[in-house]
Amino acid sequence: MIVCSAAAADTIRATVNGMVCGFCATGIEKTFKAQPEVKTVEVDLQNKLVTIQTKQGQTMDDRKIKKLLGNAGYSVVAVARQK
Repeated sequence: MIVCSAAAADTIRATVNGMVCGFCATGIEKTFKAQPEVKTVEVDLQNKLVTIQTKQGQTMDDRKIKKLLGNAGYSVVAVARQK
């Protein structure tokens, strides 16, 4: 049986400026884990990368990602997606 790719989860990578410490990472993780469509979130401070894995069949639009990070005091440089 072939699973429809439209129902697949998204992996979203946001390049973010302003993250400098573990406290930054913890705050971002808490913010995204509170979103109903988010399965996991990882913050890579060295590479300025936030990787969000959405739940099966769900996604998160760029505008929401930028708003959540912007409200936390960070600037989003780029958002990339892969299925």
